[in-house]
Amino acid sequence: MGVTAGAVWGRGEQQDFRSRVRGTLLGTAVGDALGAPVDGLSLERIREAYGAEGLVGLAPAYGRRGAVTHLTQLCLFGVDGLIRAQVRRDTGAWHPPSDVHRAYRRWSATQSDWGPDERRKDDGWLAREEWLYARRDPAKACLLGLGDEIMGTLDAPKNPGEPGPEAAARSAPFGLLVGWEPQLVMQLAVECAAQTHGHASAHLAAGAYAVIVHALARGENLDAAVQQTLALLAARPGHQPVAAALQHALGAVRQGMPSPARVEELAGSGTAEGPLAAAVYCVLVGEDVRHGLCLSVNHGGPSAVTGALAGGLLGALHGETALPPAWLAELEGRPTMLVLADDFAMEMTQGPALHGPAGSSPGWLARYPRA
Repeated sequence: MGVTAGAVWGRGEQQDFRSRVRGTLLGTAVGDALGAPVDGLSLERIREAYGAEGLVGLAPAYGRRGAVTHLTQLCLFGVDGLIRAQVRRDTGAWHPPSDVHRAYRRWSATQSDWGPDERRKDDGWLAREEWLYARRDPAKACLLGLGDEIMGTLDAPKNPGEPGPEAAARSAPFGLLVGWEPQLVMQLAVECAAQTHGHASAHLAAGAYAVIVHALARGENLDAAVQQTLALLAARPGHQPVAAALQHALGAVRQGMPSPARVEELAGSGTAEGPLAAAVYCVLVGEDVRHGLCLSVNHGGPSAVTGALAGGLLGALHGETALPPAWLAELEGRPTMLVLADDFAMEMTQGPALHGPAGSSPGWLARYPRA
């Protein structure tokens, strides 16, 4: 599938990478939480509830401010799966889609179990976080796709006609594999998307999003990242809707002042390429991080998805210190996200010191079991 880079990381590079990893996970969650209260509402309804400017800050959803949806939950389990893939590599077992699938199955258990099952010793630490056992309107495709042990593949995808955007919204972690080549990042994201979303538009939008995050995490600007992604997409069968949506987003930047109508038009009917294009547009035209995030959720489309996608891009682009601190202060699960982000960054930059020929850290293997 691919390997991480063997180059030695300098201290400054490690700190920058950790900031972008934190930013990507927290940004995804903040955008998700911002959009959750208005998800599925028309712009008129949003303005009736929150005033002429629409939603300009976190509002209650699921009984609290800053609550996240299943999109963030799955994103976090995806990170856990990628760390586990790296840890298992020492055993000679190297098939990241299988490790990510096992992680997604651990999320699936949170949607039916009352709470963590201490008897499952191979769950690792993330599956023992009680706050993740909240059911937050999970997409039917995610529940069906992960409802049994059979892993969907590109040759035999789960839900082959499902074009929704949920797989794309959980795909930012693949882009954080900065030591991988972009085409391998796309391949992994596409394969993991097919575990729940079998339509070409859905898994190619997930692959495109991961590659854009990948370029941003490596220091590219968003326009260049999209252009690189379009070049990679061109070789993929069925890429035309996703490529056209991204090109439409780039073109819309030059078509007047940003507006909810423009975002809603880009988001389209909710198939995966639409929210992806809308998120890219919002990041390109946003005056700052806060404005870009608000723009991404104040429309009649899938606000939580678009917010999560835009937040992941903004976090990868700027790092976690650019995110609105007042929103982070109320964000559900932030301590968990920070620990997970730092663990991911440490695994990717210093994995051999945690588990390798020279010895392994028992604490690390307890957190991320090889089984």
